[in-house]
Amino acid sequence: MVPIRDNNPTSITPYITYGLIAANVLAFLYETSLPPQQLDGFFHLAAIVPRELSASFAGIPVNQPVPEWATLITSQFLHGGLLHLGGNMLFLWIFGNNVEDRLGHFKYLFFYLACGVLAGLAQWFFSQGSTVPSLGASGAIAGVMGAYIIRFPKAEVLTLIPLGFYFPAVRLPAFYFLGFWFLQQALYGVASLEARTNIGMESGGIAYWAHAGGFVFGAILGPILGLFKDDPQQEYL
Repeated sequence: MVPIRDNNPTSITPYITYGLIAANVLAFLYETSLPPQQLDGFFHLAAIVPRELSASFAGIPVNQPVPEWATLITSQFLHGGLLHLGGNMLFLWIFGNNVEDRLGHFKYLFFYLACGVLAGLAQWFFSQGSTVPSLGASGAIAGVMGAYIIRFPKAEVLTLIPLGFYFPAVRLPAFYFLGFWFLQQALYGVASLEARTNIGMESGGIAYWAHAGGFVFGAILGPILGLFKDDPQQEYL
């Protein structure tokens, strides 16, 4: 299912959401300027490599110029391809502005980065010995989606549903659209724990535990930061 837009207006200009989209696009443009071998080295430097992060937590030097803990943040701005980037930015564009509206600019930025860090740790927990770099804004955006579903469950999301060559557009309550997305990530995450599976990050695919974990952390952290305040005090840049 592909979201097109929601029917949930905002009362502010979502500067942080716009800035995050711009930062991700600029980082991707930098990636495209690198030759393949250099790009691979860049990913191992700036993305989360679970085995190296595990070594860092154990106090074992990994001989990297960037501290391994910092990759929990830098990895959030990297993407493996144009579709990866485009899909993430579409979801951030649709759902991020409303969460920023409720939290205010500065708390929203903290919330976004914190969800990304926690999502990265969730994926690391289930793949501590992996050498496959984990990267992308998906975990942080999943946190935004987790906050959105509990704050705006009845907001309608105009959605394309592919049925062969037919793509009908239907309006779905956010509870159903995002709930289905979360259930899918959680089920694939469980499947990825099986030793013989071809699903998940270990096969060079999707970090499902980062998605599911980010979603849950977003649903928890959002209310703590004031997601449900009736008259939120906006913080302006």
